[in-house]
Amino acid sequence: MRRRDRWEELRQDRLAAPAASAGYERARRAFELGERIRALREVQQLSQSELARRMGSTQPAIARLEAGRVAPSLDTLDRAAAALGVELVITFQEPQRRDRRQLSG
Repeated sequence: MRRRDRWEELRQDRLAAPAASAGYERARRAFELGERIRALREVQQLSQSELARRMGSTQPAIARLEAGRVAPSLDTLDRAAAALGVELVITFQEPQRRDRRQLSG
């Protein structure tokens, strides 16, 4: 067995662990929120510095937020929505079932 095969098996085993899976989902949500904030900012042709000024924050904090390197608080999301002139909508929904074959591909 090649080293890469062993790594992929180890990676899949670790991602299957509940704690790792939960961490991955938190990171995915932070990344997707950051992408959405960046897209809204770019559509309005705002710089990170201008968004930061409107939010009462700093440009480096906006960069981290948009890169998904931080999990934003509800307060941060509220301030971002206000600064971007959009409504923040938070919902709950049933989790999507994933076929195990999709995870390994």
